Amino acid sequence: MTQIADPAAESSPWSPRETELLAVTLQLLQEHGYDRLTVDAVAARARASKATVYRRWPSKAELVLAAFIEGIRQVAVPPETGTLQADLVHVGDLVCEQVQRHASTIRAVLVEVSRNPALNDVLQREFIDQRKALINQILHKAVDRGEINAAAINDELWDLLPGYLIFRSIIQGQPSTQQTVRALVDDVIIPSLTRPTR
Repeated sequence: MTQIADPAAESSPWSPRETELLAVTLQLLQEHGYDRLTVDAVAARARASKATVYRRWPSKAELVLAAFIEGIRQVAVPPETGTLQADLVHVGDLVCEQVQRHASTIRAVLVEVSRNPALNDVLQREFIDQRKALINQILHKAVDRGEINAAAINDELWDLLPGYLIFRSIIQGQPSTQQTVRALVDDVIIPSLTRPTR
């Protein structure tokens, strides 16, 4: 059984050359979609050998998942706006931007991880867990600032913002807007975090 390449296993996520290969992969995905993407095309555009690509990512699915994770890595950086509302809006706007840019890639990744448990493990660790940690950081900073009570935070809240925006865009086919983000933050998330707790 092929071992899945796991970026978390290394001290540095990618070498400069690997980062270049992933950027080329994303470009080709946006141009041609997952089904028409080939490792040959990635190698040709990046002026690399197929062996170089396959040594690092033994399958197209692994290459695409790594490219997707690298492409959205900036979203996992905690914002420093000074308020909970602005932090959540900032993250929501970034999620919308990334989902619109990588919609076809996200659809392909979801199909592939449903078929491959090892790929699903990498997605969980490198994408979902990082976003959970990001939202938790934002919420606990708000607790430290006195904006919300720690008792208001629950395990269901962390994925409400990215989860809904991705579901709306990818499953329902309705791209989220800045108005979508603000309505979600101002009318749903903030009220749920600031209501009186027992």
